[in-house]
Amino acid sequence: MSECTHDCSSCGENCSSRDEIQKEKLHEGARVRKVIAVMSGKGGVGKSLVTSLLACEMQRRGFRTAVLDADMTGPSIPQAFGIHENAIGTDEFIYPNVAANGTQVMSMNILLQDETEPVVWRGPVIAGMVTQFWTDVLWDNVDYMFVDMPPGTGDVPLTVFQSLPVDAVVIVTSPQDLVSMIVEKAVKMTAMLNLPVIGVVENMAYFKCPDCGKVHQIFGTSGLNQVAAKYGIEIVERLPIDPSIAKAVDEGKVDTISGEYVSDLCDFIKIAL
Repeated sequence: MSECTHDCSSCGENCSSRDEIQKEKLHEGARVRKVIAVMSGKGGVGKSLVTSLLACEMQRRGFRTAVLDADMTGPSIPQAFGIHENAIGTDEFIYPNVAANGTQVMSMNILLQDETEPVVWRGPVIAGMVTQFWTDVLWDNVDYMFVDMPPGTGDVPLTVFQSLPVDAVVIVTSPQDLVSMIVEKAVKMTAMLNLPVIGVVENMAYFKCPDCGKVHQIFGTSGLNQVAAKYGIEIVERLPIDPSIAKAVDEGKVDTISGEYVSDLCDFIKIAL
């Protein structure tokens, strides 16, 4: 079987799961091979950071990447990539903005006249806009699209999972016990929808002193390994508390962040998908 492009109209395969795979159709001429949702379960754990790092690392490896920012009321992806120009389009489609490193980006913030303007919309309208980011954007030959999900397990995450052909999920968390409970909620949601969890990324897992090199677990000992083992999640990556990471994101230079933070996870993505 040839590699799936999620465009069933041009496919000659008799795929038994066609109805499940083909949710909403891409715009004619758009192409996206794999879709990975980055989910947090709750806010403030660094989901957008992980989304950006994954896209940058895969782009660095020679793949064409994209980020669909589904966090409509708190979009931070354009800032991370240094994108402040409005998206342009025609009567038929919208072009994604392209970051300095080549990653294609679509976010609510690049559609607003003022990027500080709040999006005060009800859930169904927001969910519909997320779907349009898939159907109305001319995604250019994307190998890996990362969907930056809003926090929680409500309207928009459900819309993404039911309307987009999501291949797998990465869950982002932080070390507190409360967040571990939230991780379980997110994992259970993906199980209900028969979506595989590739791995869990624990952000703010530790702080390494730049003077003595000692590692400190600021938020206490993590229980994430036990949660991952309970649900059969094969890989857990941990990101440090590092002021240089925050500085790079604030300056719109997320693509300059290097290190082994997400390297293993990207290796696993290639193998799993």
